[in-house]
Amino acid sequence: MVDNAAIRGCFSELHLVDPNVAKYLPRMVGYRDFMKVKGGYRLERAVRIEFDRLYGLHHSVVQVSKLLAELPSKVPNVAERVFLDEALKCYRNEAYRSCIVMVWNLAYSHVLDWLLADQSRLERFNAGIAKRYPKRAGLAIASYDQVLDELKESEVIEICNSASLINSNVIKILKEKLSRRNIVAHPASVVVVQHQADDAITDLVNNVVLALT
Repeated sequence: MVDNAAIRGCFSELHLVDPNVAKYLPRMVGYRDFMKVKGGYRLERAVRIEFDRLYGLHHSVVQVSKLLAELPSKVPNVAERVFLDEALKCYRNEAYRSCIVMVWNLAYSHVLDWLLADQSRLERFNAGIAKRYPKRAGLAIASYDQVLDELKESEVIEICNSASLINSNVIKILKEKLSRRNIVAHPASVVVVQHQADDAITDLVNNVVLALT
C-alpha cells in the first residue's frame, strides 16, 4: 500500500520534480490502475500481475515456489503430492490462507506416514499414548485412517513429544504451525499476508517434510 507522501518520497529520492501526485492518483483510480483503500492506494490485481510478468517476482516468491516445485522428487507418497500440488497453486495465486492450510496438511500427512513406516517408531508412539493420555491406555494405532479417527492433530504432536520421537525444536514448530493453521482456517478478521505463508512453508517443508525421513 502507498500514499501520496510515499510516492512523493520516491520522486524526492530520485531528485525529480513532484508531478502533483495528489492530482494524478485519483485519476489512476478512475483508470483502474489503483484501488483506493483505507490509508492510501493499492495496485489493482491485473496491473500487479502484469508488472510481475514484465519485471519478475519478489525473490522470496521465487525461492518458495522453487522449494515447493522441487519437492515432488523428494516426496514419494501420492497423497502428500496432492497436498503439495494444491499448496503450490494456492501460493502462486496469492491464496495465502489456503496455502497455509494445505502446507499443514502436507506436513501432518508426512508425520503420520513417517510414524507408520517403521514398526519400532509405531510401537514407541503407541506406548506414548498411555504415557501422555492415561485414559486412552489400550489404544493401539495401526493405520493412517485409525489415527484420523482416534486422535486429534494436537494429541499426535503431544504423543510424539512424550515418546521422544521428534526433537523439541520440531515439536515447537509443529505446535506453532498448527495454531497458525487453526487461525487461518476459520472465518476471522485476521489478515494473512505472503510472509506468513513463506514462514509456514519454509519451516514445515525444511524441518518436517525433508527432516523426517
